[in-house]
Amino acid sequence: MSSFLVRGVLAAAALFFLSELPAAAQVVEGEEHCVVNVRSDDRLNMREGPSASAPITAQKRYGDCGILVNQCSGNWCKVEDGHSLGWVHRRYISMVSPARYCVTGVAQGDRLNVRAFPSPQSRVLVRLQRNKCGISFLPYATKGWQKIRVDGWQGWVNANYLSGQ
Repeated sequence: MSSFLVRGVLAAAALFFLSELPAAAQVVEGEEHCVVNVRSDDRLNMREGPSASAPITAQKRYGDCGILVNQCSGNWCKVEDGHSLGWVHRRYISMVSPARYCVTGVAQGDRLNVRAFPSPQSRVLVRLQRNKCGISFLPYATKGWQKIRVDGWQGWVNANYLSGQ
């Protein structure tokens, strides 16, 4: 196999791998966040204090949103979720974007499908009008799909059909 072909295969494999990495955690005080970087069979522990040995006050699943960051000190952030107060390590939360994205590039008379999972075969939850705005990005993306929130719906769309305002 030529070295050019080997480099091409390795580059393609690296791009595929990088597209599957968890979202980089962006933490901003005063904003809503979601749980990231937690396995589906595990939970993020909210703790009484900024320490892994502090007692647990609540547990959150991967993908749970609605976590408000009050303040951060080093790697720990004081948060609330509407029911509980506690501290979480900043590696496990990431901010929800402001609702400033719009549907773009959808043909006249067509709509953008919001799907339950990041797949064109997944069921359609809702169909968005072309040029619909007020869309928030949730901190999850994979293989050209972006998880969004709009008008009370959460789901996955082809990222090629979204643009910022």
